[in-house]
Amino acid sequence: MKDLKKVVTVIGARPQFIKAAVVSRYFQEEASIEEIIVHTGQHYDRNMSEVFFEQLQIPKPKYNLQVANLNHGAMTGQMLEGIEEILINEKPDAVLVYGDTNSTLSAALAAKKLHIKLIHIEAGLRSFNMSMPEEINRILTDRISDLLCCPTQGAMENLKLEGFDKFPSKIVLTGDIMKESVDYFSQKTKAIYDFDYCLLTVHRQENTEDRTRLTSIFKAMDKIAESIAVICPLHPRTRKKMQEFGIESKVTFIDPVDYVKMQSLIHFSEIVITDSGGLQKEAYFHKKFCIVLRDQTEWTELLSEGYAKLAGANKDSIITSYQEFMDLEMDMDSSLYGDQVGSKIFTEIKNLLWE
Repeated sequence: MKDLKKVVTVIGARPQFIKAAVVSRYFQEEASIEEIIVHTGQHYDRNMSEVFFEQLQIPKPKYNLQVANLNHGAMTGQMLEGIEEILINEKPDAVLVYGDTNSTLSAALAAKKLHIKLIHIEAGLRSFNMSMPEEINRILTDRISDLLCCPTQGAMENLKLEGFDKFPSKIVLTGDIMKESVDYFSQKTKAIYDFDYCLLTVHRQENTEDRTRLTSIFKAMDKIAESIAVICPLHPRTRKKMQEFGIESKVTFIDPVDYVKMQSLIHFSEIVITDSGGLQKEAYFHKKFCIVLRDQTEWTELLSEGYAKLAGANKDSIITSYQEFMDLEMDMDSSLYGDQVGSKIFTEIKNLLWE
């Protein structure tokens, strides 16, 4: 019988809960591995956090650090301190992190300084924009990881160009874990509205903190709202900034929604407009075109295949992209992000633990 191994999974933001749900199901079926979940508290709204554990069938976290609503330095520092203490007490064989948040980087630093193996799921993605906090987090996390699970061939190439083939780490192409989650929960989707609509989300700091960008985005959405309803689950930070900047809009705002409801909103929409990284792919998985409210995207294959357009915060570009997509019909059956992703990732984790 194999020796019992222990893995600490650190998550703190909505996309990480979704990805962790897939891999956690494999942990629950493997008697020789104990998974301990640490929730940093980075997302504090119940609809964006606690309810996800119920819906996604993730075991409740053993630890919740409740670190939220802080500047980057304070947030990262407090998380690092809290995670380090947990790792010293738990003595895991590996630490598992997802994506590119402050939670990700904090856990990565804590693990490596305690000489614990580090696994990074969604490794190798690059926006090539160092003004994005997420870009800094993902680069630093990749550099100190022992196992890098890449979602795309482009991510693999990014790591090779950065010299990772010379580092003491293993790089594997596993595919995108988000696809497996969307496939699993799509069967629960149901129509929420009985009219055509465009789905909008805006939450990234580069947009919400910039009065000019945020104003331009909503001017574009007001124009689009003249021809189709625009539904926007409003992130708390975006709501606060709109009030601060005095931005009013014809968009229909709703409270943040849970994961299954978000999948329903995507599935029955006509088009998705977002600055979210994860939502760009979810739109593709639901065969919806996507307009990206950013100047770069890590998911370049969506652009090259014609499934997404970069519009930034430019009013005219957003409107033009919308008009072009609404007049376009395209087969979206090609599979860009692999299959059996959770199984591939879990096999690599087991190989790392017993190597």
